[in-house]
Amino acid sequence: MARPRKNAAKVQGSLLAPDEVAEIPVEEQPYPLPEGWKWAYWGSCGDFIAGNAFKPDFQGKKGLLYPFYKVGSLKFSDNKGYLYDIEHSISEETQKSIKSSIIPEHSIIFAKIGEAIRLNRRSINEKKCCIDNNLMAFVPQKTTYKYVYYWSLGIDLYKYTNATTVPAIRKTDLEKIVFPLPPLDEQQRIVDRIESFFAKLDDAKAKAEAVLDGFEIRKAAILHKAFTGELTAKWREIRGIKKENNAVKIKDILSDIKYGTSEKSDYTYTGLPVIRIPNITGSSVDLEDLKFLKSSKSSDYDLVERNDILMIRSNGSRELVGKCALVDEAIVGKAYASFLIRLRPNPTINPKYLLGFLNSSLARNQLFAKAKSSAGIHNINSKEICSVDIWLPDKKEQQEIVRILDNLLAKERHIREAAENALSQIDLMKKAILARAFRGELGTHSSARDTLQNNGSM
Repeated sequence: MARPRKNAAKVQGSLLAPDEVAEIPVEEQPYPLPEGWKWAYWGSCGDFIAGNAFKPDFQGKKGLLYPFYKVGSLKFSDNKGYLYDIEHSISEETQKSIKSSIIPEHSIIFAKIGEAIRLNRRSINEKKCCIDNNLMAFVPQKTTYKYVYYWSLGIDLYKYTNATTVPAIRKTDLEKIVFPLPPLDEQQRIVDRIESFFAKLDDAKAKAEAVLDGFEIRKAAILHKAFTGELTAKWREIRGIKKENNAVKIKDILSDIKYGTSEKSDYTYTGLPVIRIPNITGSSVDLEDLKFLKSSKSSDYDLVERNDILMIRSNGSRELVGKCALVDEAIVGKAYASFLIRLRPNPTINPKYLLGFLNSSLARNQLFAKAKSSAGIHNINSKEICSVDIWLPDKKEQQEIVRILDNLLAKERHIREAAENALSQIDLMKKAILARAFRGELGTHSSARDTLQNNGSM
């Protein structure tokens, strides 16, 4: 393999023409390029600069001459890649004393050691800066910086790490990566085209994210209306039924409440399956990750029955305490662990009505107020659960509330899934745009420059 030219074009900002870069052998070229383009080694198009150790004594200072970026800084970049959060900075005196390299503005910064490489984040610095020893910067010399930034987004740097306990990237390996190099004016046209497409996709992404962000708010509002009687106001009006304040305690609508087993469970045991906190997902029980007890003797344990409700009673996360799931036919006959508590509704209440209420803010606010915390663990006991107040209409209205809830929440889930799918598609579309851009397929190099817009393929 021919070696990349090192230390070419030392003057930052002097963009040399592609024909000044040695072309790589034909057998190493991944695919044909348009006329006027050439394949080059990444290392021949600029310089790689590694960062320096950044002692804690110098960290946390703001407003000084040089921003000093750590690997965590890469998550603070805008949708065009520019770093916007400056948590650390150093003076010129400090920069010289610690012998930190100065990274020229408009360099491409990325992780070079540790698991952060897997994230494949890239960022652009808008002013001269310094970087710590977990980062590396590419300083473009023969490309426009935006062109190489967008090209680099399609490179999985993790596959260039060495096979050691701590993954790391060597400069020499990066220098040998092949790089499609068009003329400078075309580089800018490609960047303009990419950013035009990305702007539309980012707008769509923002709308989809807004839908997702509002999901829990909309769900909470629906549940609040359900258990204050608002959802069935018209239903009662049609039937001439007056809403009454039928408030009762949870204990009044349960036939039994019981803690789960504290016996150790394991994947290798062959006894009864046991439901644990990880199995409580949404409002149902997920059986994909089951552990087992040593004994298969059902009389040794309390087992769940259809329409029981399992509640998380103890957890390090306050938000998980009080989370509930309904037991269906697939769950019947299984044991449950001690950090769960089993509620068995009596005939006066629809189990789905109780489940919806317990997952509403009306119940959860009461549970949070009663919960105790110790050593970072949040707990709710059976007595406190039983003291929660619940509005209890007659069984027919409970059934109607459940019916309306099922319909409304199903619609909300459909909207959420559509938004999630849109986000996934947006990411795929961005990858497709980048792939086409660096094959010369965005119509920037010929009279067919507007091909994409004319055929609507993007």
